Amino acid sequence: MERYQTIRAYSAGGVVFRLAPSQATGDFQPKGETSEQTPVEVALVGRSQQGLWTLPKGTPCSGETIEQVAVREVQEETGLEVHLISYIGAISYSFIHDQIRYYKQVRHFLFEATGGDIALHDSEYDRVAWFSLPEACRRISYANEANILSQAEEIVQRWLQRQQREG
Repeated sequence: MERYQTIRAYSAGGVVFRLAPSQATGDFQPKGETSEQTPVEVALVGRSQQGLWTLPKGTPCSGETIEQVAVREVQEETGLEVHLISYIGAISYSFIHDQIRYYKQVRHFLFEATGGDIALHDSEYDRVAWFSLPEACRRISYANEANILSQAEEIVQRWLQRQQREG
């Protein structure tokens, strides 16, 4: 029986959203639309060769809070400027690499895109794209991240409703 050195690690990232382009005028509901859901898009990062789509995330630098890690990693990997809205939740998993078993927890936050451009992303991933939430849930490579997207959708809709009420 092989024994592995065990390392517990954490990282942070999140879901970056924007109003769908047809909603970007500031009108949260188009005239005549009865849906309670405001259409939003989320940014996913990917690797073409592996067919991978995932949420942006990464590991802390010395002295960073978990929120600072999430903001930095999301901005670097997507090329977007973001505003932290709230905590979504965490996912945990383990893997073995070079005879080391890693137990990893990733804490996810919700971010509103406030500027930047997905063309300005770093080189960790070779593609970044906007997807509607249903499309993002279909394309995302990991089921636990699809669950984070579903949780994010509920938080986004509540946040947008509150923004609309407050003007």
